[in-house]
Amino acid sequence: MAKLLLIEDDAETAGDVLDDLRGRGHEVVWTATGPDGARAARDGGWGAIILDRMLPGRDGLSVLQDLRRDGDRTPALVLSALGDVDERIRGLRAGGDDYLAKPFALAELAARIEALLRRPVDSRETVLHVGNLAIDLIAGTGRRGARDLELLPRELKLLAYLMRRPGQIVTRAMLFEEVWNYRFTPKSNLIDVHVGRLRRKLEAGGEPPLIHSVRGTGFTLTPDG
Repeated sequence: MAKLLLIEDDAETAGDVLDDLRGRGHEVVWTATGPDGARAARDGGWGAIILDRMLPGRDGLSVLQDLRRDGDRTPALVLSALGDVDERIRGLRAGGDDYLAKPFALAELAARIEALLRRPVDSRETVLHVGNLAIDLIAGTGRRGARDLELLPRELKLLAYLMRRPGQIVTRAMLFEEVWNYRFTPKSNLIDVHVGRLRRKLEAGGEPPLIHSVRGTGFTLTPDG
């Protein structure tokens, strides 16, 4: 069960959401304006944030954008009566992890929140280690053993995503969404090309492979090669 922040100005909608989520065992705090929601969100400690697109005093997307600029990666579900594709894209680009158009079924809202809570949130650590592999996200550098790695920004981001999930199968869809910020899976070999280049750099000194393909699924990074 999680501690959730609900930022919603419609009292009836908020009441229904509060009753449903609390009935499922979650702790839910409600604020009704953009400024109040922004202050509550900055307090931190939330498992997820549910916020309306249109709020009095301050737009919900601007609240979300500020959180993301401050490095807050709390999963966020955007609610809105504006359900067209452009609005959904705007909400996702502002930093939303999911978007639900009004009116919605409470069961669907709960299911989406549960999915967000299951999603791994990247650690804020900026120096990552897996076996003899290390990267510094601030300096933009990497090393494998005593050998320096020359990594391009996208390669660094891709490697960081894999290193934060050692031994876990990472699908191409996950990489498109989290590394390339695509909310769909293009018919492209883009990921395979980048993974191939990254592998060559990681193994240039004759070291054993770290990144392994999982046929029909994606990739996994193992610490011992």
